[in-house]
Amino acid sequence: MQERNPAVLVLEDGTVFHGKSIGKPGVTYGEIAFNTGMTGYQEVFTDPSYFGQILVMTTSHIGNYGVHAEEIESDEMKIAGIVIKKFSEVYSRASASGSLEENMVKDNKIGICDVDTRALVRYIRNKGAMNAIISTEENIDIEALKQQVKEVPSMEGLELSSKVCTKEAFEVKATTESKYKVALYDFGVKKNIVRCLQERGCDVKVFPMDASVEELKAYNPDGFMLSNGPGDPSAMPEVIEKVKTLVEGDTPIFGICLGHQLLSLSQGLSTKKMFNGHRGLNHPVKNLITGKGEITSQNHGFVVDEESLKNNENVELTHIHLNDNTVAGIRLKNKAVFSVQYHPEASAGPHDSRYLFDQFIDNMKNN
Repeated sequence: MQERNPAVLVLEDGTVFHGKSIGKPGVTYGEIAFNTGMTGYQEVFTDPSYFGQILVMTTSHIGNYGVHAEEIESDEMKIAGIVIKKFSEVYSRASASGSLEENMVKDNKIGICDVDTRALVRYIRNKGAMNAIISTEENIDIEALKQQVKEVPSMEGLELSSKVCTKEAFEVKATTESKYKVALYDFGVKKNIVRCLQERGCDVKVFPMDASVEELKAYNPDGFMLSNGPGDPSAMPEVIEKVKTLVEGDTPIFGICLGHQLLSLSQGLSTKKMFNGHRGLNHPVKNLITGKGEITSQNHGFVVDEESLKNNENVELTHIHLNDNTVAGIRLKNKAVFSVQYHPEASAGPHDSRYLFDQFIDNMKNN
């Protein structure tokens, strides 16, 4: 076991947690959040929706199965920093392409281990979402860090999708017989969303968030996909107007996570910052149309305000989160347009919700 330098985690309210340095030395900051998933740390760390967040992993051991070249959801790790309890320097999986720490150094990611994450998560749950800063530098000045963390911008009102979405449109072909064309509006898409469409016979063209409605329509798609992504959806007024224009047409639309929130905002609903977000692989959701329950993968710190649904005659609530009854899915009553707050493509996570992709395919087939 290598000797590790001291590191500190300082929360916005001045609370300090001590530990040891992992990854690249330095200082990083962002909103602190926790993920309850027991597996899939590589998929989680490369999820663009986590951009700008310091992530606490509630599972005790992280790094024990290394990293794998095919288990990534974007081009690199997107989290701002990592907080874990027990960090494994060695990995036991024969197919692994390297260690987690090697990957952290390659992607310039800073982390802290040997932290009592159980105490930390209980603290965050009681106090709510807040910013934090990690320092693994040699001469740590805690008082200076307490001042620095107060200057970190709040996630509320922050637009981050432009920092993680594609800069140029690109197309990928279906991995089976090509049957449909999908224009995917990229706000920070996970690779597995694209894979799930390809597996169902879809050619997919991925467009950057600054693409015009005319560019999206010029692809002549059978359906539009609104992707996941980071940040506050209400800070994207231009995109909301574009989504509204897309909805006014007759082309089927499927929104996931941030895409769900943007669709909701385009229809006159409102969103709000959560006291604590939903992040993990074990979140229970009820489908109000079928009555069935689903165990879902989730990652969001904003949610559609359920009160705004009550006076909207065109939008129907289709799914609820069973832990807190928050909005987990909607559909438009007069169009083949629907969205969910969670991740049916999982990665990591259960496959209970993959039927939603089939529903999208059926909408395109019947349109």
